This record gives sequence, C-alpha cells and structure tokens, in this order.
Amino acid sequence: MPETTLLSIGEVINLLRDDFPDVSVSKIRFLESQGLIDPDRSGGGYRQFDSTDVARLRFILQQQRDHFLPLKVIKSKLTLWERGEEVSGADSDAQNPLDVAGEPLDRAELLKRSKLDEGQLGELIDIGLIQPIRDSVVFPPEAGIVAMEAKRLMDQGLEARHLRTIKLSSEREADLLNQLAAPLLRATNPESKARAKDVLEQGSDSVLAMHRALLTAELRQHLRT
Repeated sequence: MPETTLLSIGEVINLLRDDFPDVSVSKIRFLESQGLIDPDRSGGGYRQFDSTDVARLRFILQQQRDHFLPLKVIKSKLTLWERGEEVSGADSDAQNPLDVAGEPLDRAELLKRSKLDEGQLGELIDIGLIQPIRDSVVFPPEAGIVAMEAKRLMDQGLEARHLRTIKLSSEREADLLNQLAAPLLRATNPESKARAKDVLEQGSDSVLAMHRALLTAELRQHLRT
C-alpha cells in the first residue's frame, strides 16, 4: 500500500477482515475512544487511515486475538512498537480483567464519554444496565463501555427497555460461573481466593467466546431467511 494512500474505515475493515473476522466499525471506533488509534479526519469529518494507522491497528488486533491482552497492557506495548523494538506477546504483569482497572466515572464524565443525554442515562440506570458503585454516586469504569455501546444501539432505534435482556443475560452467566468458583470463594486462604479468580476469568473467556459464536450463528440465520 503506497505511503500516501488514505483509506476509509470501510476499506480498512475489508483489508483486515481475512485475518481478523471480528473487526467492525464499532470496534475501531471503540479503540479510537480508548486512545489506541488516532486516524486523521477529512474535511467532511470522515476517518482517514494511512499505512501506519493500519499497521498499528493490525498490531492491536493481533495482541487481542493471540494473547488475550487487556487494552491497558496493549497500550503500554504500543510505545515499544512505535520505537520499532521487539514486543513479546505474553505479559506476566498483565492485570487480571477482574481486578479494578481504571478510575470510577462521575455522572458528568459518563455523559461526556457516551454522548447520552440525561434522560437516556436515567433510563439505563432505571433498568439496571448501568449502576453506581455501591453506596456512592460514581460509576465503575466498565460503565463507560456499556454507556457508549448502549448509545449506539439506541441511535439505531432500540429503547432502553429493550436492552434489559443484555443485563439479564449477563446476570445469568455470572451466576453460572459463580457456581464453579463457589467452593473456592468460601475458603478463607489467599490461595483459594486467587484460584477462584482464575476460575472466573477462564470461565468468562469461555462464555464470551461461546456467546459470540452463538450470536453470530443466530444472526447468520436471520440473513438467510
């Protein structure tokens, strides 16, 4: 690809899809919102990706696919990648996703990041999709992702009440995994607690992979009807 060639987000997806079938417009937008990529914009406001942007995006997606690294760790590795230094895949210091990662968000920051209005955020709180941290007025870091994705779905025509099924599904899956870890969680020694966290993390990876596969299969059936 010539150095001066600029690609649209759709062209980038087509370029990467063979290696990364799950790449999508929303995924690229999310990576941008997290500060991992920063494509230029055309005069009309459309994203424009050069060869460096595409290579950077390919590196990020590869780290996610091959090493299951959280974005915080990938972001730290990007500094080495930008310098042209060798980057190892696995990272023994990678933070467990079940550990608290990131700062809590107050209401103003949550609205700013997601572009929800006050009424929409209130509806999402009412149905339990977004909830403040217990006994506080701030929200967990994950609320930012939930709010942004809920906004995208609502912009496409869904109402907040329609999204409650997502909350109910996640609660059922969490209860299922909790059954696996329950004996370990009841123990008081640190080793059992650490093992419980591993069980929940590995179980979460399996559930997420199955969920994505089953959802993809269901949606494919809808396309065929």
